Parts: sequence; C-alpha cells; structure tokens
Amino acid sequence: MSNLDYEINKELGECYLFMGELSKAEEYYEKACASNGKHADPYLGLATVYVQKGELDKAKTLYQKTLEVDSRNDKAYAGLGLLEVETGNQQSAFDLFKKALSINPENLVAIYGVVQAAYALNKIEEAISYLEDYLALNPDKTEIRYTLAGCFYTLGQHQKAKKELEQILDFDPENKNALELLEKIK
Repeated sequence: MSNLDYEINKELGECYLFMGELSKAEEYYEKACASNGKHADPYLGLATVYVQKGELDKAKTLYQKTLEVDSRNDKAYAGLGLLEVETGNQQSAFDLFKKALSINPENLVAIYGVVQAAYALNKIEEAISYLEDYLALNPDKTEIRYTLAGCFYTLGQHQKAKKELEQILDFDPENKNALELLEKIK
C-alpha cells in the first residue's frame, strides 16, 4: 500500500470517528495500520474507537502498540492512564499521566487526570508542578489556574490560592467560580 493510501485511510478513519460512525472508522484505521507499522496515529485512532465501543482490553493493546511505534506519544500514555482509572488503579493512572506530561506539559487529558488521581491518592502537592508548568506555557488558561487555586485551597495554602484567584479575576472579573472560592478564603 502506498503512502497516499495510508494517508487516505487514516484521514477517512479520523472523519468517520469524528462523525461517530465507529464501524467505518475501525475499518479505515485497520487499513491504515496494515499499510505500514511506522505511524502511531492509526493505532491511536483505533484505540479511541475501542474505548468508545467499551472494548477496553483492545484499546489497551492498541495504546501499547502506539507506544511500540512511538515511545514518546503522550496521548497513548494519557489513554492508558484513563483505562487505569476505569479499573480503579489510581497509582498506575497517576504515573501514566505524569509520563504523558513529561512529554507534553500541555496535554489536557493528562493534566486533569493527574489532578484527579492526585486527589484520590492524597498526593495533591505532586500535581501542582504540572499545573504550574502548563500555566508557564498558557498563562491565560483560567480553568487550569482555578484548578491550581483549588489544589492550594485544599492544602490549606490559602494565600497562594488567593493569588491565583486574583489572577483569574484580572482576566475575567465576573468569574463565578473564582469569586465563590475567594469568598471562602476571606
């Protein structure tokens, strides 16, 4: 199969996945996977199809295959982390989310996953550096800043939480969530 055939099959898989036509997406992703083993994208797409179908063991196998092809694929690590959350293995999920963030500090699935797992494991302090890394790259992202403020609040570091909330209010003076949490601190 030519590189053009690979690209067409991968793109069709993405289109059908976007439209929610999982069987068609699966068909085209499988064709793209069969065309050559050097691209991670169709394995990742096929894993997403299986997650949506509820076939988590197949999804896990495909996320792992993605990592065999591209060991630095943050999306595959985040996907594996989500699967670990589903099975209740928070520590493994936490480690996988941290691995994804070490590759791409802007992976939002991993950001929210690491925070969720940190709360479950009582390791909130460990999540803070990932939130700060994200904000260093995207300082205007109020949702992440609010999450960081929530972590500080939970840890009893109210002045740090207040500082983050005030930054949110500088961007968005009517931010209801920030105003409510700030009121709890005062």
